Amino acid sequence: MSDTQLHGPDHVEMNPDPAAFAHWPEGLYEEMLQSRDNGCVGSVLVSETPGMRVWHLHIAPGKRCGFHRHVNRYFWTAMVPGKARGYFSSGEIRDVEHFKGETRHFDYGEGDEMLHAVENIGDTELIFTTVEFIDGPNAPLPIPDEMRLTPPHTAH
Repeated sequence: MSDTQLHGPDHVEMNPDPAAFAHWPEGLYEEMLQSRDNGCVGSVLVSETPGMRVWHLHIAPGKRCGFHRHVNRYFWTAMVPGKARGYFSSGEIRDVEHFKGETRHFDYGEGDEMLHAVENIGDTELIFTTVEFIDGPNAPLPIPDEMRLTPPHTAH
């Protein structure tokens, strides 16, 4: 996709001006820059096929899911209500209140992406299920093996 073509509605442009992040907590901008190729969009990858990845995300109160990048269409569902703060590569900070069962869909075309982090600003754990469709126009980002669910060892 050339720079003259429009991106889809869910694409978030990386702001090239470090001053756009001056209002962020110290160290967060640097973390974002170092996490550009992080495809871990959850706490644990619980299922994977050639066409999709299913993630569970748990964020304790006061904790944060680190910066990660979305490159293909996906959706998430909030399993419990809670309050979150999103930090986006545009420099924007967005606070939201989630309700149980809330589901949001995102679509990314060729060359589209969103790099962001999610912080739990409430007093209860945030729990999400995210489904990524990795057979889209952009190559899925690699996932380290330690992010994949491993079954508990059972005695025979």
